[in-house]
Parts: sequence; C-alpha cells; structure tokens
Amino acid sequence: MSGAPDRGPEAGAARAEPPGPALSVDVAGLLAQLARSFALLLPVYALGYLGLSFSWVLLALGLLVWCRRSRGLKASRLCRALALLEDEERAVRLGVRACDLPAWVHFPDTERAEWLNKTVKHMWPFICQFIEKLFRETIEPAVRGANTHLSTFSFTKVDMGQQPLRINGVKVYTENVDKRQIIMDLQISFVGNCEIDLEIKRYFCRAGVQSIQIHGTMRVILEPLIGDMPLVGALSVFFLRKPLVEINWTGLTNLLDIPGLNGLSDTIILDIISNYLVLPNRITVPLVSEIQIAQLRFPIPKGVLRIHFIEAQDLQGKDTYLKGLVKGKSDPYGVIRVGNQIFQSKVIKENLSPKWNEVYEALVYEHPGQELEIELFDEDPDKDDFLGSLMIDLIEVEKERLLDEWFTLDEVPKGKLHLKLEWLTLMPNASNLDKVLTDIRADKDQANDGLSSSLLILYLDSARNLPSRKKINSNPNPLVQMSVGHKAQESKIRYKTNEPVWEENFTFFIHNPKRQDLEVEVKDEEHQCSLGNLKIPLSQLLTSDDMTMNQRFQLSNSGPNSTLKMKIALRVLHLEKQERSPDHQHSAQVKRPSVSKEGRKVSVRSQMSASPGAGDSSTAPSTPVIGGSDKPGVEERAQPAEASPLGPRDLGRSSSSLHAGPACSPSHISVKEPTPSIASDISLPIATQELRQRLRQLENGATLGQSPLGQIQLTIRHSSQRNKLVVVVHSCRNLIAFSEDGSDPYVRMYLLPDKRRSGRRKTHVSKKTLNPVFDQSFDFSVSLPEVQRRTLDVAVKNSGGFLSKDKGLLGKVLVGLASEELAKGWTQWYDLTEDGTRPQVVT
Repeated sequence: MSGAPDRGPEAGAARAEPPGPALSVDVAGLLAQLARSFALLLPVYALGYLGLSFSWVLLALGLLVWCRRSRGLKASRLCRALALLEDEERAVRLGVRACDLPAWVHFPDTERAEWLNKTVKHMWPFICQFIEKLFRETIEPAVRGANTHLSTFSFTKVDMGQQPLRINGVKVYTENVDKRQIIMDLQISFVGNCEIDLEIKRYFCRAGVQSIQIHGTMRVILEPLIGDMPLVGALSVFFLRKPLVEINWTGLTNLLDIPGLNGLSDTIILDIISNYLVLPNRITVPLVSEIQIAQLRFPIPKGVLRIHFIEAQDLQGKDTYLKGLVKGKSDPYGVIRVGNQIFQSKVIKENLSPKWNEVYEALVYEHPGQELEIELFDEDPDKDDFLGSLMIDLIEVEKERLLDEWFTLDEVPKGKLHLKLEWLTLMPNASNLDKVLTDIRADKDQANDGLSSSLLILYLDSARNLPSRKKINSNPNPLVQMSVGHKAQESKIRYKTNEPVWEENFTFFIHNPKRQDLEVEVKDEEHQCSLGNLKIPLSQLLTSDDMTMNQRFQLSNSGPNSTLKMKIALRVLHLEKQERSPDHQHSAQVKRPSVSKEGRKVSVRSQMSASPGAGDSSTAPSTPVIGGSDKPGVEERAQPAEASPLGPRDLGRSSSSLHAGPACSPSHISVKEPTPSIASDISLPIATQELRQRLRQLENGATLGQSPLGQIQLTIRHSSQRNKLVVVVHSCRNLIAFSEDGSDPYVRMYLLPDKRRSGRRKTHVSKKTLNPVFDQSFDFSVSLPEVQRRTLDVAVKNSGGFLSKDKGLLGKVLVGLASEELAKGWTQWYDLTEDGTRPQVVT
C-alpha cells in the first residue's frame, strides 16, 4: 500500500508532460511539387483530350534529352579548358585532345609567353574595371538610344571572373616583313566563368551570360617604327580569322542554348566581332599625330590571289550501297579559304576525277601567316565525307607569281588536285590597264561581270549637315549604301545624328573601270528614305593623281551643305611574268597540317556561311576561262553541271562581299550551295546551268519558238504620291514543265542591287500549271531619281514540295528602269531567258 502513493505522483508527472512536437508540413514545397507534377501531366492530358499522337510526347522528351546533353557537353568543355589553364602539365598528362593543346606544342617557331601571362594576371582586376566601365558608360547608353523600347535597358552585373585572358603562344615574324614594322601573332584563349546580367525593366525581362570561351589568333602590328618616343607610331590589332566562340546563357536567353539556336546565337556574336576585329577590319590605336598614321586607316591589300580551281584525279570513293557491300563513287566539291574569305565549288555527281574549271579571286592583306587552304568533301544527305586537304604558303605564290601544278592531297591515302594560282600585283597607275582588259576580254563581256581588271578601295570617313527629319529636332539614323554594278555593300548605322562618323573600309572588284560607276546613297534607316546620293564614274580615278581621290563630295538631292567625306583609290590588277631559265623548276611549299584531322576540319569548316538572305538567283554572264592550263588533260570548254537545281548563295568573291552566317561545317549546312565562279560557262550558278541543260533536252533537234522559256506579263510604274515603285505581276504563259506533273511556279523579285531578304518580293505558288495567273501587286519604297538607277530582277521559279528536289529556275528577266515613262507606267509581256541578260519585250 505504501508503494502506491509513490507511483501516483510519478504517473501524474508523466501525464503532466507537454505533448511532443506536431507534424510539420512544408506547404510551399508541396505546392511546388504539385505544380511541377501538374505541368508534366498537363501536356499528356491535352494530347489525349485533343486526340493527338503520343509521338508528340516522345518528341518533347527527345528534345529535352538533347538540350540537357548539349548543355552537359558544353559544361564539360568548359571544365576541360579551365583544367588546362589551372594546371597545364597535369591536364596534358591526363590526355587532353590535340586541338586543345597550346600553339607552342605544335609549332616550333611559336614561343611560350609565361611572363606575359603573369603580367596580364596581375593587371586583370584593373582590366575588369575598364570592361565594366565600358559596358556601363558606352554600351548601355548606346543600346538605350537605339530604340525607344530599350529605354530601360541596363546592366545589373558585370563580372569577368577570376580567370584572366591567357596567351598560349607568341610568334614574331622576322622574314618577309617591312623593316619599319613588328608583326606578332598571339594565340589567345579566354575561358571565363564570368557573369554579365542585363535587365529591361519596362518588360520585366532579365537575361545574361554565365561563361564565355574565346579562342583565336590575334595579330598585333606595331608600325611605323620611328626615331622619337614612343618609338612606335601606332598599334593595330585584329583577328586573322573568326575566333571560336562558345557562350553559356542564363535567364531568358537560356533559350539560345537549345540545339539549333545555339549555333545561330554564336554566329551573331561572331558577326559583331567580325565587323570590328576580323581582317580586313581592325582596331588602330594612334600613338603619334594622325598625319603620320593616316595610311593605317586606309589599308591597301598586299595583292589579289586568283584561284583557278580546275580538276582533281584519283579521289576516294566514299559512296556505298547495300550496307557497304558495293562501293560506289563520290560527289566531290571543294571548300577554298584564304583568311576569312570562303568559297565553295559546285558538286560534281558520281565522279572520282571531277573537272570544276572555276575561278575565284581573294584579297590578301597579310600574307605572312596566311595560307591558301583547300578541303575536298563528298556530298551526302547526312554528313559529308572528307576527301583530302591542301595548304599552300602564299609567300611562295607571291615569289613565283604564277603556279600551275598538280598537288597531292594530305590526310588521305590518294588523290591529286590541279590548281592554277596567279598573284596579282596592285598597280597605282593605268599604264597596263588596256593590256589587262584585253587579257580578260573585258571589251567583249558586259561591264559588270567576269574576271577583274582592277580593285576599288573605299574609305568611308564621315558626313556633315545631313538633312533632318520632318519632325523638329529629330535627327536621322544614317547609313551609306555603295554599289558598283550589281554588287552592293552597306555601312553600319549611326543613330540620331546628322553628322555621322563611320571610319569603315570597303573593297569592290572592278571588271572594267572605263564603263562602270560608283553609286553612293545616304539613307535614313528608320524611315527608309534617301538623305542624298552621288555618282562617281570610275574613269575619273584613271586621270587622278595616284588614281586616288580624297575629298568631301557634295551630295545631290540633299541639303545645300550636305557632304560626304571619302577616300577612294583604284588599283590595276597586274600579273607580273618573271623571266626564268628553261631548266627552272618551282613548286609551291605545301604546308603539312600540324594538328589532328578533326581539329583542323573544325577550324577550317566551322566558318562556312549559311546565310539565307544572300539572294537566291544571282547570275553572272559567262566568260571563258582566261589563261587556262596548257596541260592536255585540262578541258576549258564549258560542260553541263550534274547537280541538283540549287540557287546560288553569294558567299562572295572577296572579304568585301562576304556575309557571314551560322558557323557550321558543310556537312551540317541544310542547303549547300556553291559560290558563283566569276569565269567559264561551267561556273555559272547551278540553277542557270540546270535550266540550260533542260532547255537543250527540250529542243532535242527541234526548233523552239521565239520564247522557249515562256513569257511573263508585268505592270511597272512609279507612284510619286506614295514615293514607291509599284510592280503588278499579272501572269505567265508557255512555261516549261519542270516535271511530269508540270510546274508549280511562283515569281520572285529584287530591286537590284539590294538583294537582302527584306527587299525580296514573292507571289503565291500556282500548282501544276504552265500558264499561272497571279494578279498580285508589290511595291518598293524608292524615289523616282533613285529607281531610275536600279534594275528590277524578276525570276520565275518552281516551288516543289517540302524537301523536294523539284526546285529550280524556270526563267528570268532583268528590267531596266531608266525610262522617262516610268511615272506613267506600262504593261508588257517579257521573254524569259536563262539569266535575264537579254530581255525582249513582246509588243
């Protein structure tokens, strides 16, 4: 009994203890989990509700896996590059790929520069301060002023990271350089875990960059060397070719990491870099007075390389059938590169000894360190096979002036390539012009096409007193369009100023300077109206001192004091033939590749352009190959191309006319199209070749009518009230049948020389008819004085289906608009021709 009271208080105490902690629930986390589950299940439910196929779910999952894999590969490359920077020796021992190794490993004449890297590392915090100031004080106000929608644009964070720019190797040139200059090539790499965040408060938009990789060869030129301090007149910096760029995006721009868009975004960044820092563009920092370095702002090329891409022999057969049991041939084409200029030949179907007979011309600004690089590929539907490569030192070509040889291809067991290379010297006088014009048959060809006799170099400096807009205190956004014949170029836009400063260089290949004119127009980019124009006959330069004009030109159709300052120089392209003994033997120095084939192909082919806005029917009248090979095995006669009917893509004949596009190898270009050659009938654009071949097949011994390709009816007039050129496409008749089912025609128009995508006009497609009726009206915003200097390019094309091969040209007509009747207008039938150069009006 005595023990019971003792247990009672203990039990009471036990009952008096506070209850244990209650079960906690993370409401926010639970709701987030439910939201994620709902977001995942909603598409599945929607597909079932709408009765769609389950394959859409599989497609979405595949895209998600692809995105994650792409980001994972990019992150692994970043980690590998960071490891190489932090501990180079350990990274090499762990087995870094050859293409990731620094340049001094491959090239014995490239030196390490650890002292320079230590200096940059010590200066890096101050360099980051300068970059942040540049972003906030220069770039940010410029972006805000470019558009009213970007008025709230700002950088919220600019951090370049802790990893400094690294110089993997330095090469100093001591031979074949001027004694008054120092030329250095710096192999630079920047692998930065930087953070650059931006915000547009007006639209609650945030985006940024998480990391950047840049790898490339930067050339530094110190010239002229002088006898006074600071001993160097100026510093010039530029990339020899486009650097390799890889960016990890954050925020809204994270969408740019989606496969397909990542290449496009990186290409846009590359284009921006190219406009400022890739040869022939450069940054020049004067260290003395402007008078002594004026020539640096007006760089004249060292020469022009004319490349006769003739033929190849004994190539590998890469095509196979029956899963490799039966070996076939190849469909070879060539990719030719000089610096940043890239050309692509046409494809020769089913041939191991193809004959191209194409001619290209390329500018050479810096031949120390520049080579002629050629790669051959076999065209395939998925990935193109490698057929061999070749690299030739341009210094050897300059010494020999003329090379006509067979070269053995590298990196493949067999194959030879026949090239004829001409080094053209730029002459500052017209003493040899008549002989050059005769050699290239300029007197027989049209003035705007064929081989080049001279080079026009234009330095666009600035403009003054441009007319303002109609609104009070509203300045224009001026840009300058320059054209010679059908070739046009455009300057950068300067925003909200009537006294813009451009300081840009342009070059034009000239066929016959005695007949051609330089047309310049200053336009307001926002309102697409003309601020003034001028026309300079190139024959004036032939009688000027040193064939150069450096002055302010008065603009027509502009303000009373509106002027444009330019420096223009004309240089005759002359082939100096050296006298050699009969037993003289020469051979160009073929440089062997010093990195792996994969690494080299990435560096060469990643620059190929796939710009869709370069025009799809640019044709040039054919001329025979001039100065062809004397060897009996070479055929210079025009031969029909056996290629699919693809429209030519204007990769350009020089860096001046290159329009960079998405950086990808030829094997990944969706539509591979050749660079139009500038000579020989076989080098005409593929669409024109196919049309001529089809016309010969239709003739087949019969006599065709006056209009074998049919006719098109157009109404053309200029509306002074609307200040527009109005073109009405009525109908076509008697078109040729593109297939057994007839044709699916549509009409495409450009107002030359503008061949931008925004300047293209297209009708609807008429299905399975040879006499389509369109009755569609189109207009071009252009004044009457300006339109009378333009040419209307009208092409009738066959549409075909999606991924169809039945696409191509049905006929073309070029309509000159220099008529006094343009204000009244006219309606006429025009004969369609292969290239539109001989339009006939049907009365």
